[in-house]
Amino acid sequence: MTLTKRYVLRLFISIKYITANVVDRNSGRIVATSSTAEHDIKQSLECGRSCNAKAAAVVGEVLARRLKVEGLNEGEGRGIHVNVNKEIEKKGFKSQTKILAVVNALKYNGVKLVRDDEDDGNNP
Repeated sequence: MTLTKRYVLRLFISIKYITANVVDRNSGRIVATSSTAEHDIKQSLECGRSCNAKAAAVVGEVLARRLKVEGLNEGEGRGIHVNVNKEIEKKGFKSQTKILAVVNALKYNGVKLVRDDEDDGNNP
């Protein structure tokens, strides 16, 4: 069974860390990941006790580069799906700028993102 939304962006946001994963829904496997917990990213940002939108943008840029290396920046022609409104509902309104920073960084770095919430007409 092949799903039309094969690759999905999943975000994990805590006070200290931001992690972005692209998951293959057919196998449940993470195909690319980026996080502020990684040593190189952590040293360059100096997040301290909390991470901000700048850190989220860096996570998005690193994830975009890793997707390009894997050849998945187009999501095998179908794109990588994300529902921004659902992510904001789950993570809370305070995380909105971080979520949008990751999504925009992916989009501006050439990743084909398909926003599932754009069908609803109520984007943030």
